[in-house]
Formats: sequence, C-alpha cells, structure tokens
Amino acid sequence: MRIAITGTPGVGKTAVAKRLSQFYNWTVLNEREFALREGIGEFDSDTNELVVPLEKLQKSLNKFLAKQQNAIIEGHLICEIKAKFDLVVVLRLNPERLEFRLEQRGYGPEKIQDNVFCEGIDYCLKHAKRNYPKIKVFELENRKTIKDTTDLIIREIENLMKK
Repeated sequence: MRIAITGTPGVGKTAVAKRLSQFYNWTVLNEREFALREGIGEFDSDTNELVVPLEKLQKSLNKFLAKQQNAIIEGHLICEIKAKFDLVVVLRLNPERLEFRLEQRGYGPEKIQDNVFCEGIDYCLKHAKRNYPKIKVFELENRKTIKDTTDLIIREIENLMKK
C-alpha cells in the first residue's frame, strides 16, 4: 500500500509517518529529502527554503512509487501533485495549537501567519480533494497523541486492505 501523509507544516506528519513505518515496517520518505536526493529544486537564499518544482516532483515521485509495493511518503507538497497513492491522509491541527508549535520550532512571524492561514482555510484538504479521488482522501485532526492519531490511520488502512 502506498500512503501519503500531507498537511500544513507542524501538524505532525513526520511523527505519524515514522510511527506508521514502525508498525508496518514500510519505507518512509520525506518529500524534501526525496527532492534533494533526486536533485529536484533549488535553495532560495532569501527564505532559506528548498523550492521544489511540482511537476518534477510529481514525475519523480510517480516513478519511485511505481517500484514500491508499500511506502509512506510525507510532506506538505503532496496535496498539490497527483501521485499514485492508495490513501492520502490529510492531517489537521487546531490553528492555535499549530501557531504554538511553529513558535516553538522558531518559525518567523510571517511564516507562522502563512501556515496558520493555510490551515484555517483548509488549503491542503482542498488541494488533496482536487488532485485525488475523494474516496482516497482521509482527513484526520491530530487532537490527542501521535499514537491515537496513528491508530486511527491504521484502522483506515486495515479497512482498505480488506476491500
């Protein structure tokens, strides 16, 4: 099963992906690390961020996924591309909690505001529903612990595997 975990930065994608990977013993890959490994994108010196061309990411990721039976890919850009996933999990977080997390990570005020705004307008969810069949998109609010959130995703995966 090929699973995407997407959402605004700070919602818990990496932690959930790692826990799922441990549970299933599947490959887990961060989109940024994948882009760097594939030579996709360039660093913007003003923002100190990797700018990834979505078309190149989509093409390379689909090529990678075609060779994978089981994989978990996590990242906030996943909602903006069309890739061959069996399940796309859109993690959500209360914007106030998100703001606190991003402050704790040392994000600047403008970056915090941008990400909280995106969470508030359902940016990732809307894009995921545009780019993937609605039946493959699973929205989940990360309200409790990473374990609780992961357990809910595991139940969804198990239900899909039964079909």
